[in-house]
Amino acid sequence: MNLSNILSAAPADVAGTCIECKTSLRTTRPASRWAARLTALCLIALAQCPSPAVASAIEQLRNFATSTSSARGEFLQQQVRTNGRTGEASSGTFAFTRPGRFRWEVLKPIEQLIVTDGERVHFYDKDLKQVTVRKVTDAVGATPAAILFGSNDLETNFTIKDLGASDGVDWLEAVPRSKESGFDRIRIGFRTGLPVAMEVLDSFGQTTRFVFRAIDRNPKLDAALFRFTAPAGVDVVQ
Repeated sequence: MNLSNILSAAPADVAGTCIECKTSLRTTRPASRWAARLTALCLIALAQCPSPAVASAIEQLRNFATSTSSARGEFLQQQVRTNGRTGEASSGTFAFTRPGRFRWEVLKPIEQLIVTDGERVHFYDKDLKQVTVRKVTDAVGATPAAILFGSNDLETNFTIKDLGASDGVDWLEAVPRSKESGFDRIRIGFRTGLPVAMEVLDSFGQTTRFVFRAIDRNPKLDAALFRFTAPAGVDVVQ
């Protein structure tokens, strides 16, 4: 789990395609694919979790679940194909307020937006002029979002274990108990009490890597950030 390249990358260096390729919203995805997309959105909230440096990665994750009511920051995201070559990459900002409200905004290279108000999730592709709407219950399922939105009982939907330290980062692994989650496992890395990276391994053998930066923990956020109204001329897919 060598993170030296992605942890040293600057937002301006990230190029390619964002969370979903430009054609991904042209058709309706199965529920498991929506759940996989929500994995990325929901775990970005792990980007700030102060806790003692001596705590294990699992203890730090649990501390986040009980101490962080809101956060905002920046993300870098890059995909790794099954052959090990890096693929699409993106960068942008995020914000969240518990329970259940998130905003994930891709700024480069193509503008896209994911917003949930706790009841519905909107996937907006500005270039395609299309927004896809899903109920949170349909989109989330047994993903990490269920932990963040709900009781925060980590063992209810996941088998979690510590992976030890690598390159100065403490790692944990979460394996979903449900086979319908859309991904095989998630690895989250902590450094001196803060989550600094995440890897999501999907059911097709691909890995999506995240780096979290410039985190502001427990700010007061405007509720308007988590509401979405489709602009004129935009197709709405329910």
